[in-house]
Amino acid sequence: MVLSRGKITIFIIIIFAAIFFAGSFDFPNYWNKAAEKFKFTVFGVKFGMPNFPDVPFHLGLDLQGGTHLVYQADLSDIEEGDWGQSLQGLRDVIERRVNLFGVAEPVVQVEDSSKRLIVELAGIKDIKEAIRMIGQTPFLEFKEERPSDETQRILDKQKELEGKQMEEIEKIPDWQLGFEDPYFKPTKLTGKYLKKSQVEFDPQTNKPEIGIEFNDEGAQIFKELTEKNVGKRIAIAIDNALISAPTVNEAISGGKAQITGSFTIKEARELSRNLNAGALPVPIKLISQQTVGPVLGEISLKDSLRAGISGFLAILLFLIIFYRISGFFSAISLIGYVIFILAILKIVSVTLTLAGIAGVILSMGMAVDANILIFSRMREELKQGKSYLASIDQGFHRAWPAVRDGNFTTILVGLILFGFGTSFVKGFALTLILGNLISIFTAVFITRALLNLFPKEKSKKWLWLWI
Repeated sequence: MVLSRGKITIFIIIIFAAIFFAGSFDFPNYWNKAAEKFKFTVFGVKFGMPNFPDVPFHLGLDLQGGTHLVYQADLSDIEEGDWGQSLQGLRDVIERRVNLFGVAEPVVQVEDSSKRLIVELAGIKDIKEAIRMIGQTPFLEFKEERPSDETQRILDKQKELEGKQMEEIEKIPDWQLGFEDPYFKPTKLTGKYLKKSQVEFDPQTNKPEIGIEFNDEGAQIFKELTEKNVGKRIAIAIDNALISAPTVNEAISGGKAQITGSFTIKEARELSRNLNAGALPVPIKLISQQTVGPVLGEISLKDSLRAGISGFLAILLFLIIFYRISGFFSAISLIGYVIFILAILKIVSVTLTLAGIAGVILSMGMAVDANILIFSRMREELKQGKSYLASIDQGFHRAWPAVRDGNFTTILVGLILFGFGTSFVKGFALTLILGNLISIFTAVFITRALLNLFPKEKSKKWLWLWI
């Protein structure tokens, strides 16, 4: 469908107005300074142009500094074959946990070899509070009662180790037995299977308790555990502290249970909230804390911006030299792309890291590729003897499938990275997806509208200036 010149003009006016307001939103200081000069006061009421809100860009740890924490995971009660799964579960829980602080794009990594968890929190002001909140994440586990002979062996071993130094203890056969709980042994049922928890009240005593519900896998494990221990006690421990040890009267299906104890209402609510935030599948201990300064990030940001601006100007120069007026129109649409993507990054509150900046620059390259494909097709149409207007229409029509498929596959890869990646990978994927969506609009629709703004046929003498 070919739009009339009047409609194209209206479309371009709207686009340039959008670019102006998006640019003022990106860098509001220029607009706000000018707006202040035209404000006046009448009867105590100030009139004039409104100011744009000064919304800052959200920067990641590598650009603004923050906190670097290292935790050691305790996998002593986990079978070796389940270590990898437990560490990944630990990473997922902590990542959810730190997001409660408003930390966008936290870096949470696990080192399988050392069984350590690395947490990087960008821009955290109260480091002690962050450490305290992460440390409060409870480790919930259910333990089954040991047979009396096992209990006696452990008690005997503890008596044998009593009063000895560690060097002496390690020489005693099966010395590890003396450090185990003599009355209860761990089971597979831990907080990793928790679906939700909530504060409830005992109908008889009206005392607060915590009702918990497991997911499907946890419900099945809980049912098997209660079936096996009818008439015996099952201990409920949080952070290795015994909370309650009720006796199982019958197998419990449905995956629901209650944690009872001497809770105040405040303690019960806090425990329930922390369990919902993510009960850890394994215990952790803070072994290292480091504050990361923003100096290195500032240098990296300046270098990245300098490289990005230099590359951007080189691209504009290339387009204008090789494609003349069409290249100039393409350069305008590319400037619009940069302004729009910066505004979107602010609106969506995307955390910018070096990886995220790379995603923006890569999508800018996709926008340039789209225009080059279109202009190349237009030149081919002109060589076949078609008119200027026909070459524009056919150039965009024939280049569109390649532009569409190229951007679609890139967006698809970005969605996969965003769905399965973590931290910096997600930041890169998000900026790549947003950048590609905006680049399709600016590279195809804005450039085409600018070219169609001059609908008359060009004489062969001046046609080389246009394409």
